[in-house]
Amino acid sequence: MILPLKMRPRFVRLLPGVVVVGTGLLVLNASGLVHNAYAQINQPAVADAMAPPPAPGNKDFAGDTAQAASASEVDVLTSLSKRRGELDAREAQIQVQANILAATEARVDAKVAQLKSLQGQIAGLLAQRDAAQEKQLVSLVKTYSAMKPKDAARIFDSLSEAVLVPVAGDMKSDVLAPVLAAMNPEQAQKLTIKLANKLTLPDTSAAMAQAQAATGQPSGPAAPSASAAPATPAPAVPAAQPAATKAPAPAAKTGG
Repeated sequence: MILPLKMRPRFVRLLPGVVVVGTGLLVLNASGLVHNAYAQINQPAVADAMAPPPAPGNKDFAGDTAQAASASEVDVLTSLSKRRGELDAREAQIQVQANILAATEARVDAKVAQLKSLQGQIAGLLAQRDAAQEKQLVSLVKTYSAMKPKDAARIFDSLSEAVLVPVAGDMKSDVLAPVLAAMNPEQAQKLTIKLANKLTLPDTSAAMAQAQAATGQPSGPAAPSASAAPATPAPAVPAAQPAATKAPAPAAKTGG
C-alpha cells in the first residue's frame, strides 16, 4: 500500500509511538507468561504439601512388634492378676480354717482344764471319804475291842461282810480270838475264810484270757495253773473251825 505524500510525515511521527506501545504490550505479555509459568511450577508443590507422605520403600516392622509385645504383656499381667486373686482367696480360706482350729483347740483346752479341775475335786472328796471311813473303822475297832467277847460275837453274827471283814481284820489277834470262839461256828468259819483270802492274790485268768483274745495270741499252759491257785486253801476249810483262834494271826499282823 502506497501512502500519499501528505500522509507520510504523519505516519513517521506515529511510528515511534506504535513501536513503544507494541513493545509495552510485548513486555506485558511476556511478564504474564512468566507469571503463569511460575504459578504452574508452584502449584504442584502446594498440592504435594497437603497430600499424605508417601510410604517408604522398606517397611519397618518395629511398630508392629511393639504392639504385639504390648498385647502379650497385657495377657501376662492379666494372668498374674488372676492367679494372685486365687492365691489371696486360698490364703484367706486357710486363715479362716486356722482360726476355727485355734478356737476349737482353745475350747478343748478349756474342757480339759475343767475336767482336770473336776478330777482334782473328786480326788479330794474321795480322799476325805477314805479318811472319814478309816477314822470310823478305827473307832469301830476300838469299840468292839472294848466290848465283852460274847456281846461282840452276837453282833458279828448279824453284821454284813462289808463291815465285819474290815473291823475283824484290824482287831488284834488276842482280842479277836475270844470273839471268834463265841460266834456262831458257821459265821466264824466264813469270817476266817474272808480274812485268809485277803492275803491271796486275785484271780487274773479272766483278764489274761481277754488280753490274749485281744492280741490274737493262743492261751498258754499258765492259764489253768493261775485259775487253780486260789483253790488250794479249800481243803483247809473243815479245819478252820477247831483252829479258829489261830487262823486270824496273819491278818492281825498286817492290820497292827
